Amino acid sequence: MDIGESGYRRYLDGDQSGFDDVMNAYHDNLIYFVDDLVHNLTVAEDIAADSFAELIIHPKRFKADSSLKTYLFSVARHKALDYIRAEAHHGGVGYDETLDDEADTTSLENSVIHDERSRRLHAALTQINKEYATVLYLMYFEGMDVREVAMVIKKNSRQVTNLIYRAKAALKVVLEREGLTDYDE
Repeated sequence: MDIGESGYRRYLDGDQSGFDDVMNAYHDNLIYFVDDLVHNLTVAEDIAADSFAELIIHPKRFKADSSLKTYLFSVARHKALDYIRAEAHHGGVGYDETLDDEADTTSLENSVIHDERSRRLHAALTQINKEYATVLYLMYFEGMDVREVAMVIKKNSRQVTNLIYRAKAALKVVLEREGLTDYDE
C-alpha cells in the first residue's frame, strides 16, 4: 500500500490530514495524465479536482480490488472522456490552449519528467497512437501493471497486452526515426 492509499485509509478513519497525503501522492501526475488527454491545463486541473472530490463524495465506490491510484486515474480518464465528448457535441474541439497554458504545461512536465531520457521518451509518445501512448504512460511512468491499466482504460488484460506490444513497436519506429536507439524494449 503506497502513501496515498494509506492516507486515504486514514482519511476514511477520520484523520482529515490523510487526504493531504492522497493529494501529495497523486496530484501532479493526475493533472499531467488528464492534460495529455484534453490538451488544456486549466480543464485538466478541474477534472483532477473533480476526481479527488469523487473520493470524498463517494468513498464507498473505491473498492480494494484495485489500488487507489488505479481507481483515481480511471475516474479521471472517464471524466476527461466525458469532457471531450461534450466539447465535440457542442462543436468545439476542446483544445483551448493559451501561451500561459503552454508555459504551465512545460513547467508541470518538467516537474514530473525528471531526466532527459524520460523527456525524450515522452516526446516520442506524443507521436504515436493516443491509446498506445496512454497504455505505455500508465505502465512506465505511473508504474501500473497490466491488470491496473486494463481497469483504467476499460479493456481486458489480453487486449492491454496486445496494445502494449503494438505500442512498443510503434514507439520503437519513432525512436529510431529520431535517432534515439539507446532505449530498451
